[in-house]
Amino acid sequence: MNTKSLAAFLASLLILACPAAYCADWQQLDDEGLKDLKDGSYQAAEKSLKAALEEAEKFGESDPRLALSLTDLASLYKAQGKYAEAEPLLLRSVNVVERAKGPDNPEIAINLNNLGLLYQVEGKYPEAKASYYRALMVSEKVTGPNHPVVATSLNHLAELYRVQGKFDDAEPCYMRAIEINEKVRGPNDPVLALNLNNLGLLYFNEGKLAKAEPLYKRALGINEKVLSPSDPNLISNLSNLADLYRILGRYTDAQPLYEKVLASEEKTLGSDHVDVAKALNNLAETYRGEKKYAEAEPLFKKAIAIYEKNSQGDSTECAKALSNLGLLNKDQKKYDEAETLLHKAMQIDEEKRGGAHAAVAVDLTYLAGIYECQQRYAEAELAYNQAYNIERSSLGMIHANVAWTLENYAALLRKTNKNKKADELEKMAKAIRARLE
Repeated sequence: MNTKSLAAFLASLLILACPAAYCADWQQLDDEGLKDLKDGSYQAAEKSLKAALEEAEKFGESDPRLALSLTDLASLYKAQGKYAEAEPLLLRSVNVVERAKGPDNPEIAINLNNLGLLYQVEGKYPEAKASYYRALMVSEKVTGPNHPVVATSLNHLAELYRVQGKFDDAEPCYMRAIEINEKVRGPNDPVLALNLNNLGLLYFNEGKLAKAEPLYKRALGINEKVLSPSDPNLISNLSNLADLYRILGRYTDAQPLYEKVLASEEKTLGSDHVDVAKALNNLAETYRGEKKYAEAEPLFKKAIAIYEKNSQGDSTECAKALSNLGLLNKDQKKYDEAETLLHKAMQIDEEKRGGAHAAVAVDLTYLAGIYECQQRYAEAELAYNQAYNIERSSLGMIHANVAWTLENYAALLRKTNKNKKADELEKMAKAIRARLE
Protein backbone atom coordinates (compact mmCIF):
# COMPACT_ATOMS: atom_id res chain seq x y z
CA MET A 1 0.00 0.00 0.00
CA ASN A 2 1.48 3.40 -0.89
CA THR A 3 2.08 6.03 1.78
CA LYS A 4 -0.83 8.28 0.82
CA SER A 5 -3.37 5.47 0.82
CA LEU A 6 -2.09 4.04 4.09
CA ALA A 7 -2.26 7.45 5.80
CA ALA A 8 -5.85 7.90 4.65
CA PHE A 9 -6.77 4.37 5.75
CA LEU A 10 -5.15 4.81 9.13
CA ALA A 11 -6.80 8.18 9.64
CA SER A 12 -10.23 6.77 8.78
CA LEU A 13 -9.87 3.93 11.28
CA LEU A 14 -8.73 6.23 14.04
CA ILE A 15 -11.49 8.71 13.31
CA LEU A 16 -14.02 5.95 13.71
CA ALA A 17 -12.47 5.11 17.06
CA CYS A 18 -12.64 8.68 18.36
CA PRO A 19 -15.48 9.99 20.51
CA ALA A 20 -18.31 11.74 18.70
CA ALA A 21 -17.68 15.09 20.37
CA TYR A 22 -14.46 16.44 18.91
CA CYS A 23 -12.60 19.55 19.99
CA ALA A 24 -13.42 21.96 17.16
CA ASP A 25 -10.02 23.64 17.31
CA TRP A 26 -8.19 20.32 17.14
CA GLN A 27 -10.32 19.06 14.25
CA GLN A 28 -9.92 22.24 12.23
CA LEU A 29 -6.16 22.37 12.75
CA ASP A 30 -5.72 18.69 11.87
CA ASP A 31 -7.88 19.02 8.74
CA GLU A 32 -5.96 22.10 7.61
CA GLY A 33 -2.65 20.34 8.17
CA LEU A 34 -3.70 17.28 6.17
CA LYS A 35 -4.91 19.47 3.32
CA ASP A 36 -1.60 21.33 3.24
CA LEU A 37 0.25 18.01 3.36
CA LYS A 38 -1.73 16.72 0.39
CA ASP A 39 -1.00 19.96 -1.50
CA GLY A 40 2.70 19.73 -0.74
CA SER A 41 2.67 22.86 1.42
CA TYR A 42 4.90 21.32 4.07
CA GLN A 43 5.71 24.45 6.08
CA ALA A 44 2.04 25.31 6.52
CA ALA A 45 1.21 21.67 7.21
CA GLU A 46 3.81 21.47 9.97
CA LYS A 47 2.46 24.59 11.66
CA SER A 48 -1.12 23.29 11.69
CA LEU A 49 -0.27 19.70 12.64
CA LYS A 50 1.98 20.79 15.49
CA ALA A 51 -0.80 23.03 16.79
CA ALA A 52 -3.28 20.15 16.46
CA LEU A 53 -0.92 17.92 18.44
CA GLU A 54 -0.74 20.52 21.20
CA GLU A 55 -4.55 20.49 21.40
CA ALA A 56 -4.64 16.69 21.32
CA GLU A 57 -2.22 16.49 24.27
CA LYS A 58 -5.00 18.00 26.40
CA PHE A 59 -7.22 14.96 25.83
CA GLY A 60 -4.90 12.58 27.68
CA GLU A 61 -2.51 9.75 26.82
CA SER A 62 -5.24 7.25 25.98
CA ASP A 63 -7.30 9.43 23.63
CA PRO A 64 -7.48 8.28 19.98
CA ARG A 65 -7.25 11.90 18.80
CA LEU A 66 -3.76 12.07 20.25
CA ALA A 67 -2.78 8.94 18.29
CA LEU A 68 -4.20 10.46 15.14
CA SER A 69 -2.31 13.73 15.58
CA LEU A 70 0.93 11.88 16.23
CA THR A 71 0.41 9.78 13.10
CA ASP A 72 -0.46 12.76 10.91
CA LEU A 73 2.59 14.75 11.98
CA ALA A 74 4.75 11.67 11.45
CA SER A 75 3.30 11.34 7.94
CA LEU A 76 4.44 14.88 7.19
CA TYR A 77 7.96 14.21 8.44
CA LYS A 78 8.10 10.96 6.49
CA ALA A 79 7.03 12.77 3.30
CA GLN A 80 9.90 15.22 3.90
CA GLY A 81 12.40 12.44 4.54
CA LYS A 82 12.73 13.46 8.21
CA TYR A 83 12.64 9.91 9.45
CA ALA A 84 14.33 10.58 12.78
CA GLU A 85 11.54 13.01 13.66
CA ALA A 86 8.79 10.67 12.45
CA GLU A 87 9.88 7.52 14.29
CA PRO A 88 9.26 8.59 17.93
CA LEU A 89 5.86 9.98 16.96
CA LEU A 90 4.76 6.68 15.45
CA LEU A 91 6.12 4.70 18.39
CA ARG A 92 4.16 6.89 20.76
CA SER A 93 1.04 6.54 18.59
CA VAL A 94 1.25 2.75 18.95
CA ASN A 95 1.54 3.14 22.72
CA VAL A 96 -1.45 5.50 22.88
CA VAL A 97 -3.71 3.12 20.95
CA GLU A 98 -2.47 0.13 22.97
CA ARG A 99 -3.22 2.00 26.18
CA ALA A 100 -6.68 2.96 24.94
CA LYS A 101 -7.74 -0.27 23.24
CA GLY A 102 -5.47 -3.00 24.59
CA PRO A 103 -2.72 -4.98 22.80
CA ASP A 104 -5.08 -7.14 20.72
CA ASN A 105 -7.02 -4.54 18.76
CA PRO A 106 -7.19 -4.07 14.96
CA GLU A 107 -6.13 -0.44 15.32
CA ILE A 108 -2.84 -1.61 16.82
CA ALA A 109 -2.20 -3.56 13.61
CA ILE A 110 -2.75 -0.44 11.50
CA ASN A 111 -0.34 1.58 13.65
CA LEU A 112 2.23 -1.20 13.56
CA ASN A 113 1.99 -1.41 9.79
CA ASN A 114 2.56 2.33 9.56
CA LEU A 115 5.59 2.07 11.84
CA GLY A 116 6.87 -0.82 9.75
CA LEU A 117 6.64 1.29 6.60
CA LEU A 118 8.83 3.94 8.20
CA TYR A 119 11.40 1.39 9.33
CA GLN A 120 11.42 -0.05 5.83
CA VAL A 121 12.14 3.32 4.22
CA GLU A 122 14.95 3.83 6.74
CA GLY A 123 16.43 0.46 5.81
CA LYS A 124 15.78 -0.89 9.32
CA TYR A 125 14.54 -4.20 7.99
CA PRO A 126 14.60 -6.29 11.19
CA GLU A 127 12.52 -3.64 12.97
CA ALA A 128 10.15 -3.41 10.02
CA LYS A 129 9.67 -7.19 9.96
CA ALA A 130 8.96 -7.25 13.70
CA SER A 131 6.29 -4.54 13.31
CA TYR A 132 4.64 -6.19 10.31
CA TYR A 133 4.75 -9.64 11.89
CA ARG A 134 3.18 -8.43 15.12
CA ALA A 135 0.49 -6.64 13.08
CA LEU A 136 -0.21 -9.90 11.25
CA MET A 137 -0.43 -11.92 14.46
CA VAL A 138 -2.80 -9.41 16.07
CA SER A 139 -4.97 -9.27 12.94
CA GLU A 140 -5.28 -13.04 12.62
CA LYS A 141 -6.06 -13.41 16.33
CA VAL A 142 -8.76 -10.73 16.39
CA THR A 143 -10.36 -11.01 12.95
CA GLY A 144 -9.57 -14.56 11.81
CA PRO A 145 -7.28 -15.66 8.96
CA ASN A 146 -9.39 -14.41 6.04
CA HIS A 147 -10.06 -10.78 6.93
CA PRO A 148 -8.95 -7.81 4.77
CA VAL A 149 -6.88 -6.46 7.68
CA VAL A 150 -4.88 -9.70 7.56
CA ALA A 151 -4.41 -9.20 3.83
CA THR A 152 -3.04 -5.70 4.48
CA SER A 153 -0.43 -7.03 6.91
CA LEU A 154 0.49 -9.79 4.46
CA ASN A 155 0.93 -7.23 1.69
CA HIS A 156 3.26 -5.13 3.83
CA LEU A 157 5.30 -8.14 4.89
CA ALA A 158 5.55 -9.22 1.27
CA GLU A 159 6.72 -5.75 0.27
CA LEU A 160 9.48 -5.92 2.87
CA TYR A 161 10.62 -9.33 1.62
CA ARG A 162 10.55 -7.98 -1.94
CA VAL A 163 12.85 -5.03 -1.28
CA GLN A 164 15.22 -7.35 0.58
CA GLY A 165 15.32 -9.68 -2.40
CA LYS A 166 13.65 -12.48 -0.44
CA PHE A 167 11.41 -13.31 -3.35
CA ASP A 168 10.55 -16.85 -2.26
CA ASP A 169 9.21 -15.47 1.03
CA ALA A 170 7.37 -12.57 -0.62
CA GLU A 171 5.43 -14.49 -3.26
CA PRO A 172 3.24 -16.64 -0.95
CA CYS A 173 2.37 -13.57 1.14
CA TYR A 174 1.20 -11.71 -1.95
CA MET A 175 -0.68 -14.79 -3.16
CA ARG A 176 -2.51 -15.16 0.14
CA ALA A 177 -3.38 -11.45 0.24
CA ILE A 178 -4.78 -11.69 -3.29
CA GLU A 179 -6.79 -14.80 -2.37
CA ILE A 180 -8.30 -13.10 0.69
CA ASN A 181 -9.18 -9.86 -1.07
CA GLU A 182 -10.54 -11.53 -4.20
CA LYS A 183 -12.81 -13.68 -2.02
CA VAL A 184 -13.91 -10.98 0.42
CA ARG A 185 -13.80 -7.81 -1.67
CA GLY A 186 -14.55 -9.22 -5.11
CA PRO A 187 -12.65 -9.29 -8.44
CA ASN A 188 -12.98 -5.57 -9.20
CA ASP A 189 -11.82 -4.00 -5.96
CA PRO A 190 -8.99 -1.43 -5.94
CA VAL A 191 -7.34 -3.07 -2.92
CA LEU A 192 -7.13 -6.29 -4.92
CA ALA A 193 -5.64 -4.23 -7.74
CA LEU A 194 -2.99 -2.97 -5.32
CA ASN A 195 -2.05 -6.56 -4.42
CA LEU A 196 -1.90 -7.54 -8.09
CA ASN A 197 0.25 -4.52 -8.87
CA ASN A 198 2.65 -5.39 -6.05
CA LEU A 199 2.96 -9.01 -7.12
CA GLY A 200 3.70 -7.71 -10.60
CA LEU A 201 6.41 -5.53 -9.09
CA LEU A 202 7.90 -8.61 -7.41
CA TYR A 203 8.14 -10.39 -10.74
CA PHE A 204 9.55 -7.21 -12.31
CA ASN A 205 12.28 -7.11 -9.67
CA GLU A 206 13.05 -10.76 -10.35
CA GLY A 207 13.34 -10.04 -14.04
CA LYS A 208 10.25 -12.15 -14.77
CA LEU A 209 8.78 -9.47 -17.00
CA ALA A 210 6.43 -11.79 -18.88
CA LYS A 211 4.72 -12.65 -15.57
CA ALA A 212 4.65 -9.03 -14.41
CA GLU A 213 2.94 -7.51 -17.43
CA PRO A 214 -0.46 -9.30 -17.19
CA LEU A 215 -0.68 -8.51 -13.47
CA TYR A 216 0.02 -4.82 -14.11
CA LYS A 217 -2.56 -4.79 -16.88
CA ARG A 218 -5.22 -6.53 -14.79
CA ALA A 219 -4.63 -4.09 -11.93
CA LEU A 220 -4.79 -1.17 -14.33
CA GLY A 221 -8.04 -2.46 -15.81
CA ILE A 222 -9.62 -2.51 -12.34
CA ASN A 223 -8.24 0.87 -11.30
CA GLU A 224 -9.28 2.69 -14.45
CA LYS A 225 -12.86 1.61 -13.83
CA VAL A 226 -13.17 2.47 -10.15
CA LEU A 227 -10.59 5.15 -9.34
CA SER A 228 -10.28 8.79 -10.31
CA PRO A 229 -7.53 9.68 -12.82
CA SER A 230 -5.54 11.33 -10.02
CA ASP A 231 -5.72 8.47 -7.50
CA PRO A 232 -2.23 7.56 -6.20
CA ASN A 233 -2.78 3.84 -6.78
CA LEU A 234 -3.74 4.40 -10.41
CA ILE A 235 -0.74 6.68 -10.89
CA SER A 236 1.53 4.02 -9.34
CA ASN A 237 0.02 1.36 -11.60
CA LEU A 238 0.60 3.45 -14.73
CA SER A 239 4.16 4.23 -13.67
CA ASN A 240 4.99 0.58 -13.00
CA LEU A 241 3.68 -0.55 -16.38
CA ALA A 242 5.63 2.27 -18.03
CA ASP A 243 8.76 1.17 -16.15
CA LEU A 244 8.32 -2.35 -17.51
CA TYR A 245 7.96 -1.09 -21.07
CA ARG A 246 11.04 1.14 -20.65
CA ILE A 247 13.16 -1.77 -19.38
CA LEU A 248 12.01 -3.82 -22.36
CA GLY A 249 13.03 -0.98 -24.66
CA ARG A 250 9.41 -0.39 -25.66
CA TYR A 251 9.79 3.36 -25.37
CA THR A 252 6.84 4.20 -27.60
CA ASP A 253 4.61 2.26 -25.17
CA ALA A 254 6.24 3.74 -22.06
CA GLN A 255 6.25 7.39 -23.11
CA PRO A 256 2.46 7.99 -23.30
CA LEU A 257 1.96 6.34 -19.90
CA TYR A 258 4.61 8.55 -18.29
CA GLU A 259 3.10 11.58 -20.01
CA LYS A 260 -0.33 10.65 -18.67
CA VAL A 261 1.08 10.40 -15.15
CA LEU A 262 2.84 13.75 -15.49
CA ALA A 263 -0.27 15.52 -16.82
CA SER A 264 -2.42 14.11 -14.02
CA GLU A 265 0.05 15.06 -11.29
CA GLU A 266 0.50 18.60 -12.64
CA LYS A 267 -3.25 19.13 -12.89
CA THR A 268 -3.98 17.75 -9.43
CA LEU A 269 -0.97 18.95 -7.46
CA GLY A 270 0.47 21.89 -9.36
CA SER A 271 3.67 22.14 -11.37
CA ASP A 272 5.98 22.50 -8.35
CA HIS A 273 4.90 19.43 -6.37
CA VAL A 274 7.44 16.74 -5.55
CA ASP A 275 5.29 14.06 -7.19
CA VAL A 276 5.54 16.06 -10.42
CA ALA A 277 9.32 15.95 -10.01
CA LYS A 278 9.16 12.15 -9.79
CA ALA A 279 7.06 12.00 -12.96
CA LEU A 280 9.49 14.31 -14.77
CA ASN A 281 12.38 12.08 -13.76
CA ASN A 282 10.64 8.98 -15.12
CA LEU A 283 9.79 10.61 -18.44
CA ALA A 284 13.34 11.90 -18.74
CA GLU A 285 14.65 8.36 -18.21
CA THR A 286 12.59 7.27 -21.21
CA TYR A 287 14.14 9.99 -23.34
CA ARG A 288 17.59 8.94 -22.10
CA GLY A 289 16.86 5.37 -23.15
CA GLU A 290 15.97 6.65 -26.61
CA LYS A 291 19.19 8.71 -26.63
CA LYS A 292 17.11 11.90 -26.80
CA TYR A 293 19.57 13.63 -24.53
CA ALA A 294 18.46 17.17 -25.38
CA GLU A 295 14.90 16.34 -24.33
CA ALA A 296 15.94 14.44 -21.21
CA GLU A 297 18.36 16.94 -19.64
CA PRO A 298 15.92 19.82 -18.96
CA LEU A 299 13.41 17.42 -17.40
CA PHE A 300 16.01 16.00 -15.01
CA LYS A 301 17.11 19.52 -14.07
CA LYS A 302 13.53 20.68 -13.58
CA ALA A 303 12.85 17.68 -11.30
CA ILE A 304 15.91 18.49 -9.19
CA ALA A 305 14.90 22.16 -8.98
CA ILE A 306 11.43 21.17 -7.74
CA TYR A 307 12.90 18.99 -5.00
CA GLU A 308 15.21 21.82 -3.94
CA LYS A 309 12.37 24.36 -3.97
CA ASN A 310 10.39 22.09 -1.65
CA SER A 311 13.36 21.72 0.73
CA GLN A 312 13.86 18.14 -0.49
CA GLY A 313 17.16 18.60 -2.25
CA ASP A 314 18.57 16.04 0.16
CA SER A 315 15.77 13.49 -0.24
CA THR A 316 16.25 10.01 -1.65
CA GLU A 317 13.94 10.84 -4.56
CA CYS A 318 16.14 13.82 -5.45
CA ALA A 319 19.12 11.46 -5.22
CA LYS A 320 17.52 9.32 -7.95
CA ALA A 321 17.15 12.34 -10.23
CA LEU A 322 20.74 13.41 -9.54
CA SER A 323 21.94 9.88 -10.28
CA ASN A 324 19.99 9.72 -13.54
CA LEU A 325 21.31 13.11 -14.65
CA GLY A 326 24.77 11.79 -13.85
CA LEU A 327 24.17 8.77 -16.07
CA LEU A 328 22.94 11.08 -18.83
CA ASN A 329 26.25 12.94 -18.61
CA LYS A 330 28.12 9.62 -18.67
CA ASP A 331 26.24 8.65 -21.84
CA GLN A 332 27.55 11.88 -23.39
CA LYS A 333 31.10 11.25 -22.11
CA LYS A 334 30.90 14.17 -19.68
CA TYR A 335 32.60 12.16 -17.00
CA ASP A 336 33.55 14.93 -14.58
CA GLU A 337 29.96 16.20 -14.40
CA ALA A 338 28.67 12.64 -14.11
CA GLU A 339 31.02 11.81 -11.25
CA THR A 340 30.08 14.94 -9.30
CA LEU A 341 26.37 14.22 -9.59
CA LEU A 342 26.72 10.56 -8.61
CA HIS A 343 28.86 11.41 -5.60
CA LYS A 344 26.18 13.86 -4.49
CA ALA A 345 23.46 11.22 -4.96
CA MET A 346 25.48 8.68 -2.99
CA GLN A 347 26.11 11.15 -0.18
CA ILE A 348 22.36 11.69 0.16
CA ASP A 349 21.65 7.96 0.15
CA GLU A 350 24.32 7.35 2.78
CA GLU A 351 22.94 10.11 5.02
CA LYS A 352 19.28 9.15 4.63
CA ARG A 353 19.47 5.37 4.33
CA GLY A 354 22.81 4.46 5.88
CA GLY A 355 26.03 3.34 4.25
CA ALA A 356 24.96 -0.31 4.16
CA HIS A 357 21.76 0.29 2.15
CA ALA A 358 21.27 -1.32 -1.25
CA ALA A 359 20.73 2.11 -2.85
CA VAL A 360 24.32 3.02 -1.94
CA ALA A 361 25.49 -0.13 -3.70
CA VAL A 362 23.70 0.98 -6.87
CA ASP A 363 25.39 4.38 -6.62
CA LEU A 364 28.76 2.67 -6.26
CA THR A 365 28.12 0.49 -9.30
CA TYR A 366 27.25 3.54 -11.38
CA LEU A 367 30.40 5.30 -10.17
CA ALA A 368 32.45 2.23 -11.02
CA GLY A 369 31.13 2.44 -14.56
CA ILE A 370 32.32 6.04 -14.84
CA TYR A 371 35.76 5.11 -13.51
CA GLU A 372 35.90 2.23 -15.98
CA CYS A 373 35.13 4.52 -18.92
CA GLN A 374 38.11 6.67 -17.86
CA GLN A 375 40.36 3.61 -17.44
CA ARG A 376 40.56 4.25 -13.69
CA TYR A 377 40.43 0.52 -13.17
CA ALA A 378 41.71 0.33 -9.59
CA GLU A 379 39.03 2.77 -8.41
CA ALA A 380 36.39 0.92 -10.41
CA GLU A 381 37.38 -2.43 -8.92
CA LEU A 382 37.20 -1.03 -5.40
CA ALA A 383 33.74 0.46 -6.05
CA TYR A 384 32.41 -2.79 -7.54
CA ASN A 385 33.76 -4.75 -4.59
CA GLN A 386 32.15 -2.35 -2.09
CA ALA A 387 28.83 -2.54 -3.95
CA TYR A 388 28.91 -6.34 -3.97
CA ASN A 389 29.64 -6.55 -0.24
CA ILE A 390 26.80 -4.17 0.59
CA GLU A 391 24.33 -6.01 -1.64
CA ARG A 392 25.07 -9.51 -0.42
CA SER A 393 24.67 -8.24 3.16
CA SER A 394 21.52 -6.15 2.66
CA LEU A 395 19.77 -8.12 -0.08
CA GLY A 396 21.13 -11.63 0.19
CA MET A 397 22.94 -13.46 -2.59
CA ILE A 398 19.88 -14.42 -4.62
CA HIS A 399 18.98 -11.02 -6.00
CA ALA A 400 19.05 -9.50 -9.48
CA ASN A 401 21.10 -6.53 -8.27
CA VAL A 402 23.83 -8.84 -6.98
CA ALA A 403 23.98 -10.63 -10.34
CA TRP A 404 24.10 -7.30 -12.16
CA THR A 405 26.98 -6.03 -10.01
CA LEU A 406 28.92 -9.28 -10.39
CA GLU A 407 28.50 -9.18 -14.18
CA ASN A 408 29.81 -5.62 -14.37
CA TYR A 409 32.62 -6.46 -11.95
CA ALA A 410 33.64 -9.47 -14.04
CA ALA A 411 33.64 -7.40 -17.24
CA LEU A 412 36.06 -4.96 -15.59
CA LEU A 413 38.33 -7.79 -14.47
CA ARG A 414 38.50 -9.05 -18.07
CA LYS A 415 39.89 -5.66 -19.08
CA THR A 416 42.67 -5.97 -16.52
CA ASN A 417 43.41 -9.60 -17.42
CA LYS A 418 42.20 -10.97 -14.08
CA ASN A 419 40.43 -13.75 -15.89
CA LYS A 420 40.40 -16.36 -13.13
CA LYS A 421 38.53 -14.10 -10.75
CA ALA A 422 36.30 -12.93 -13.60
CA ASP A 423 35.38 -16.57 -14.31
CA GLU A 424 34.40 -17.04 -10.66
CA LEU A 425 32.19 -13.95 -10.61
CA GLU A 426 30.51 -14.82 -13.91
CA LYS A 427 29.77 -18.30 -12.60
CA MET A 428 28.22 -16.82 -9.45
CA ALA A 429 26.13 -14.38 -11.46
CA LYS A 430 24.92 -17.13 -13.77
CA ALA A 431 23.90 -19.28 -10.79
CA ILE A 432 21.93 -16.38 -9.31
CA ARG A 433 20.17 -15.74 -12.63
CA ALA A 434 19.25 -19.41 -12.82
CA ARG A 435 17.76 -19.32 -9.31
CA LEU A 436 15.68 -16.30 -10.30
CA GLU A 437 14.13 -17.95 -13.36
